[in-house]
Amino acid sequence: MAQNLQSGDRLRPVDLARAHGLSTQAVRNYEEAGILPAADRSEHGYRSYTPLHAAALHAFLALLPGHGHRTATAVMRAVNAGEDAEAFRLIDESHAQLLGDRRTLRAVEDALRDLAPAAADVPGGAGGTGGAGGTGGRRGGTFVGPLAEELGLRPATLRAWERAGLVRPRRDPLTGYRVYDEADVRDVRLVHQLRRGGHLLEQIAPLIAQVRAAGGLEPLEATLEGWHGRLTSRGRAMLTGAAALEAYLRARG
Repeated sequence: MAQNLQSGDRLRPVDLARAHGLSTQAVRNYEEAGILPAADRSEHGYRSYTPLHAAALHAFLALLPGHGHRTATAVMRAVNAGEDAEAFRLIDESHAQLLGDRRTLRAVEDALRDLAPAAADVPGGAGGTGGAGGTGGRRGGTFVGPLAEELGLRPATLRAWERAGLVRPRRDPLTGYRVYDEADVRDVRLVHQLRRGGHLLEQIAPLIAQVRAAGGLEPLEATLEGWHGRLTSRGRAMLTGAAALEAYLRARG
């Protein structure tokens, strides 16, 4: 089969390009990047492709949605260099990253569920404001000491989270003390839950950014369904890419 593909019908760059909705320059670029095997050249320097090149291009385009351009390119280069083990390692890393993303999503959902009872116990939402709800601060916010005590943390921990950009309390203009408003308390609680789940600060930072961009926990919950959908789509795309890559590997023999 590999021999037939390599010595069968000859394809011009435009034939390969049109079949995949690409420009001829894109096909040439893919060949130069090692995504496609090197094409034969006529005595006048014209490229000549085969169905094997078409299978390689199909595999690359199928890998793109699930693995991204960089990994898909590296996989095809490895296969074309005869380094199948390296290609499989790269694919394994993508699957591991997808699994990590699923675990992160589950951790966020667990954290939101754990935060819901705490928010319900405090007038005004997550963490409350001022002295209401037992946060021990002045009206309009709470200070670092009472908040840390409530959560069983050290004030130094909250300051470390502030340095990492996870919490952004304002400063009291008279005393210079840190004042945590309702949104700050929400962020502290979410960071606390995720840290208890074993997540690193650098992993938590983008999640906190999503909470802020969404405008709070409740709007964020509405985006979780979309997050699930994206992960599912990526998983299915990986299956599609795997099938196309397997077909190319068989074609190469």
